[in-house]
Amino acid sequence: MAAKAVCVLRGDVVSGVVYFDQPGSDQPVKVTGEIKGLTAGQHGFHVHEFGDNTNGCTSAGPHYNPYGKTHGGPADEVRHVGDLGNVTAGADGVAKVDMSDKLISLSGPLSIIGRTLVCHADLDDLGKGGHELSSTTGNAGARVACGVIGIAKL
Repeated sequence: MAAKAVCVLRGDVVSGVVYFDQPGSDQPVKVTGEIKGLTAGQHGFHVHEFGDNTNGCTSAGPHYNPYGKTHGGPADEVRHVGDLGNVTAGADGVAKVDMSDKLISLSGPLSIIGRTLVCHADLDDLGKGGHELSSTTGNAGARVACGVIGIAKL
């Protein structure tokens, strides 16, 4: 069954809209959109556990990780479900999001709907940076924008 979701990202400077499209429950999720107000370069991009933004992006909790794995990149066998890697902003501060992910889902018990999407200040080292935070957060820095992923009109 096809499913669509949307997330409006908000931060002090950073904002954007990200769309999720899954043609069938056994198919990858297409993630598209645009994020503005970023510094030029790569920024960590993750689904966090809770759809709670009562204390800004902090209350979203850790990366969504139902299997208890260490942090990795979207192409890695060992990764959190919420590890979507990086988005890249140009000199204009805009990141065009266009990716596909086989681990996230918009339906079933591991659905990301109702969880928080977060864009981070820094590069996600995909768990390979050797920093003490590499295996948990990719050492991606502060949470510069976030929003709850909601069901979108089909």
